[in-house]
Amino acid sequence: MKATLALDTPALQAPLMGRDLIAALAVVVIWGLNFVAMKFSLHAFTPFQLGAARYVFAVLPLVLIVKRPRLPVRWLLCYGLAQGVGQFGLLFVALQAGMTAALASVVMQTQVFFTTLLGVLLLHERISKPLRVGLALAAIGLGCFALNFVVGASGGTTVLGLVLNLGAAAMWGASNIVTRRAQAAHPDYDALQFVVWSSLVPILPFIAMSLLFDPPAARWQWTQASFGAWLGVAYLGWVATITAYALWTGLFKRHPANRVAPFSLGVPVVGLAAGMGLLGETVTPWQWAGIGFVVAALAAVMFGNRWASRGSR
Repeated sequence: MKATLALDTPALQAPLMGRDLIAALAVVVIWGLNFVAMKFSLHAFTPFQLGAARYVFAVLPLVLIVKRPRLPVRWLLCYGLAQGVGQFGLLFVALQAGMTAALASVVMQTQVFFTTLLGVLLLHERISKPLRVGLALAAIGLGCFALNFVVGASGGTTVLGLVLNLGAAAMWGASNIVTRRAQAAHPDYDALQFVVWSSLVPILPFIAMSLLFDPPAARWQWTQASFGAWLGVAYLGWVATITAYALWTGLFKRHPANRVAPFSLGVPVVGLAAGMGLLGETVTPWQWAGIGFVVAALAAVMFGNRWASRGSR
């Protein structure tokens, strides 16, 4: 589940057409439904069990046929811990602790801003004007989410769930920094090999956390999970991780990033619709306001330079 943002806009580029347009839309739908699959599977698994099962499905059988990427193991370990244990571990716990699939799909997009802040701190990157605008809008959006609890309108969420969800977005940002550093050090590594082999890393930590933190009575509840719950796990591992990531990576290889990245704005739209339509979740007025500011922030980051260049003509 990784979106790369580019702020530089070439003068003239053709839009996505045909198979590539279908692939981009497929990824948006797959990742949007991803949150519903997580919420559904958490009825049968604990967050740590779901984490372990997700990555077992993600690596099998591909790890048997896909070669290990040509880069040091430390990059696989760092990415697997940040993206697997950090991002999805926190997200699964957040969904169980009190976060709707609809709102989680939006809050996770704040990873763009965590990536930016970490890039400034760790990679000495500069913050452009569109990013400043985006950060300000995102801060207002988070303020709206916080005010939602102040007025007592939970909308199926809790403060703990929101905080954990933001932590998951921050860990997504950290995993983005790892991939940037890995790309800079080893520009020829294969992205599919990278995601398959790094998916081995979270399995043992998730199993260990399940043994340490899950109640004894819940440790074997996965043996009683329904076929639908296992189908949800297979969706998370094979479809949302391997298939969608392969499609997304292929699009970035064939097209400039600024033509592909804007499609990620569709993920929270699908996530909201799926959460409300399939799970019957509700969104409060303050949450709608927060969603509006977050989406506006993402649009400012993705299209800010383009709008500025048009206005200067």
